[in-house]
Amino acid sequence: MANLNGNSLLTGIYAGLTNTYSYLAAQYPDGLTLDNITEARTDTTKTPYLNQTFASYLQTNFNSIDKDNDGIISADEMTNLTNRMSSQGLTRQELTQMYASGASGISTDTMSNILEHFDEIDANKDGRITSEEITAYNVDSAKQEKMDEYANKRATDMSVFYGSESSSDDSYSILSYKYSKNNSSS
Repeated sequence: MANLNGNSLLTGIYAGLTNTYSYLAAQYPDGLTLDNITEARTDTTKTPYLNQTFASYLQTNFNSIDKDNDGIISADEMTNLTNRMSSQGLTRQELTQMYASGASGISTDTMSNILEHFDEIDANKDGRITSEEITAYNVDSAKQEKMDEYANKRATDMSVFYGSESSSDDSYSILSYKYSKNNSSS
């Protein structure tokens, strides 16, 4: 399995959401409404540098982000969202939304691997994965890979039994040891 960098992946998502919100909020000084986000996503002349992935996330999840239900995502509500994501992690649904819309800066292979192994990564089974859980999963996976590699090498390394042709005459093998004992007693 590829090394999954939890810190960079999740930090990239938080930064992408924050930057997209900041960019949109600067375009709409009266407040960032659902209509503003929809307009910005369709009128690329007004917002040519808009990250569509994160704008799509804000649009799709507008009602859950707008906690006070005033029809505007405030800076505090956005900060609360990213702080919650940072401390509690991301759900499979949140990651799937980012993956489906092609979050920039996030490797498709990495995101695919995380989604494929989500249940294994989610060590505390709370339905969210954190940077720490991804890092721990990487360590466990690397350890298991090395153990498997070692076990496979031991099982297939016949040079222990037969000796190595590329080594000197003093190389050790089970057969050479047996025959050298028999030859010296003759």
